[in-house]
Parts: sequence; C-alpha cells; structure tokens
Amino acid sequence: MAEKKTRVLILGSRGRLAGSLLTCWSKSREVTGLARPALDVSDLNSLPRILGDLEFDVLVNGTGLTNVDRCESDRDEAQAVNAIAPGILAECASRQGARLIHFSTDYVFDGKKRDSYTEEDTASPLGFYGATKLEGEQRVLEQDARHMVVRVSWVFGPAKPSFADSLIERAMREDRVEAIEDKFSCPTSADDTAKWLEIFFDPSVEGGLFHACNSGHCSWREYGAKALEFATEAGLALRTNHVAPIRLAEMKQFIAPRPVFSMLSTRKLAAATGTTPRHWHEALREYIFKKYAPISSPT
Repeated sequence: MAEKKTRVLILGSRGRLAGSLLTCWSKSREVTGLARPALDVSDLNSLPRILGDLEFDVLVNGTGLTNVDRCESDRDEAQAVNAIAPGILAECASRQGARLIHFSTDYVFDGKKRDSYTEEDTASPLGFYGATKLEGEQRVLEQDARHMVVRVSWVFGPAKPSFADSLIERAMREDRVEAIEDKFSCPTSADDTAKWLEIFFDPSVEGGLFHACNSGHCSWREYGAKALEFATEAGLALRTNHVAPIRLAEMKQFIAPRPVFSMLSTRKLAAATGTTPRHWHEALREYIFKKYAPISSPT
C-alpha cells in the first residue's frame, strides 16, 4: 500500500515565503495554497467556516500585515491579521488534529542585545507590528503544544522580489544605489526554510518556538553589496557595483521604530533537524544565479 501523503494547506500562498514553500513542497506532498480573495484572514468570522470545509494535516500561516509603518497607522487591521487571526487558525488546526506552522519575525525584539537572540530571550517589541506579531505567537503556542511558531528575518526567494532583487534592478538602471549600514540581522532563504521545516510534518516531532534563518549576519548595506557582487558574477550588466552607506536615522519616511540588532540564533533549529543552516552568502549566490544567469546568457 502506498504511503499516505501529508496534506498541507498554505495560507497567503502568493507571498514571498509562502509561495516558495508551495513550490518546494508540491514536488513531494499534497499541497494546496489559498490567498485572497479565496481566503482573507482579516475576515475573522469566516475563517472557521472556510477551514472547517477543508482537510489538512499541516496548516501553514504565511499571511500577515508585514508593512511595519502601515501597522502603526492601520492598527485595527494589524491587530486582526497579526494577533487575533493566528489564534483562530490554531483553534481550527487543533479541531482537525493538525499542526499549525505560523511565521513570525525578528521584530519581536528591541535590538538592544549585541549577540544573536535565542528562543529563550525575552521579546520586547519596539513598534505595533512587533507587538501584534508577538501576541499572535502567544495565541498559537497557548492553543496546542503541537503548533509551531517560526521566526524569520530578511526573507528572499523566487516567489516574490525581495530587497536583493530590488537593489539589483536599481543597479541595472541607476548609477547610485544605497542601503542602511547600521541595522543588522540575518538573511533567510525561503527555499532553505522549506527544507528545514519538512521534518515537522511528522506529528511525533515536537512543536514550539523556533528561529529559522541562514547562518551569519550582516547590515543591509553588506547584504546589498553581496547581491550586486553575485549578480555581476551571474553576468548581469550593472551600472554600479557600489552600495553607498546611509544611516537608519536618515530614513525620515520611516514611521515605526526598528530594532538595530535583531540577529537570530538557530541552534535550536539545528538540534531539532540535524542540519546547520548554510551561510547566507551561499544561499543568496545560488538564488541569484538561478534567477539572473539565464537572463544574462546569450540566446
């Protein structure tokens, strides 16, 4: 008898992370993706009805209001999507005997620590985005020990352009590009995240809180400089290979406060999966070559 495939339902499947998970996992799993308008997590009353009509073993919440500044002005929506909805999703998953994998952020920390944050460190968000994400985490973890909260940072992947893609596109058109030099975190490959999390499809593997990102850390400027370096290696004709430094304090358009240091430790993830995340240099180079090398190659 053929082994029954794990049924995975991914919400927010047009997002950068969730879209990449959908592509990666569909190769070997029974995976369904839902996004607006089929499912709108801000419509809190409809969530139990919609999910009650679907069957799944693993529910993945890739939704969220992630525009940090918008969360400050649209607080009702941020509260609904980032805080209340995850708790409802956790309840729905529990009723089906399923595991919820919910994604959160490094912005739950205040950035005052000068070393990588572990899962045991006290979260103390600076802005409303981080506060709502932290409340969402708590609602999920309080519901069921099977459920998981996975904190990620600076995600890049093929499903949707990221900071690295935007900087490369700018460098193809403009003579000057810049990036913040005094804010630090860890880039995260969406494709790598898909591989790390597959072990948690096994219901016997413990859930809980995990940090998931590639090893190493950097500033936005260092991140951008590597993206341009790899794009040049991939054969793209850039108008500049230099990323000019700007200070976080110069970003007058920012409304919400941001943590300066929000690097995440992945020791717990490595212990659970038996795999130490590779360095972000390696993951970013692979991503850029896959995406941009075919563009630069002669036909």
